[in-house]
Amino acid sequence: METATESNEISPELAAQAEQDDLHTLGVEEEYLLVDAVEPRAAEVVDEVFAQLPAELRAVVQHEFYRSQIEVASPPQLDLGALAASLRGLRAEVGAAAERAGARLVAVGTGPAAGPNARIVDNDRYHLMRERFGDLSPGPGMCGTHVHVSIPDPETGVQVLNHLRPWLPILQAATANSPLFGGRDTGYSSWRSMMWERWPTVGPAPYLRSHEHYLTLVADLEASGAMLDEGMLYWYARLSASYPTVEIRMGDVMPTADDAVLLAGLARALVATLVREVRAGTPAPDVAHPLLVAAHWRAAHDGLEGLNIDMATRQPRPTGRLLRQLVDYVRPELERHGDLETVTALWGRLREHGTGAARQRALLAKGGSVSEVVDWLAHATRSGDNPS
Repeated sequence: METATESNEISPELAAQAEQDDLHTLGVEEEYLLVDAVEPRAAEVVDEVFAQLPAELRAVVQHEFYRSQIEVASPPQLDLGALAASLRGLRAEVGAAAERAGARLVAVGTGPAAGPNARIVDNDRYHLMRERFGDLSPGPGMCGTHVHVSIPDPETGVQVLNHLRPWLPILQAATANSPLFGGRDTGYSSWRSMMWERWPTVGPAPYLRSHEHYLTLVADLEASGAMLDEGMLYWYARLSASYPTVEIRMGDVMPTADDAVLLAGLARALVATLVREVRAGTPAPDVAHPLLVAAHWRAAHDGLEGLNIDMATRQPRPTGRLLRQLVDYVRPELERHGDLETVTALWGRLREHGTGAARQRALLAKGGSVSEVVDWLAHATRSGDNPS
């Protein structure tokens, strides 16, 4: 569940350019569901898909927990356009491999259709997780998006985590893409989020006094048995165990590469803005942990189309307005990184079409079936098209 491959190490040239210009690199990990070529049910074909992958891709594609899942990781990038091209290419190549294996690649938070629970991948660590934690996540698997943004040092990274806490429910709402599970509407925009919260280390990061405090908490959680290692620290934002990055990881995988690029661009601009606040000595907002938990629940329930909590007033407001507030807040860093035009265009598309959850429900409202929803998701995963 923690991606670490040599191909995703930042090149010395890119690192030098980022340091010289005081810019932040970013990378994206996406987890996908594999479904049958005809039926909407999940298919345990990850090994068959791997056998169909071009050799040069196998360093950036991984197994996930279940045999009906697969994960990709983009190389670190400075340019948002290059990241977009990388994600589209990965989706196309892995999708083509899935088709050759008699399946389809679907970017969705968890399985929309009914079907048997998937088996876990034959991996020593996954078997140990199952033995320790039991059946915490039955079904075909839970598929998320993780955005890595580079940081200058771990101490700054920890302070950025403190500043991130009130913003993450808004980003989570924008990623909602799992309203259906087992063939029915769950009443949530992100049912994956509710299933994911069963794991003992999932949730908002606590307020952290220092990097030393962070490391102490990691060690204490390992000693408690609540996680096997640092890779199982499933806070909604954390320091990566493998890279010099902050990893933002609270969202569903989204239907299109454009959706993922929008999240990545906003995440980088937000982290860059917060690094500047940390350097300026601005204290992190004092947000009560129960209120953060409530805001993340609201994000999972309502998605972007409903309400969430304005942390400044502690009152519910339309989440779309809160996202606009976030965009305005990070605009200087969007401009400085050259991302403003792209993010503005993609944000406009999100406002027009809605989240993945809203798009799925719109298809159902027009008389579509769960099978047709899965057909659209499979098409959108590779082509980026939205339902008309």
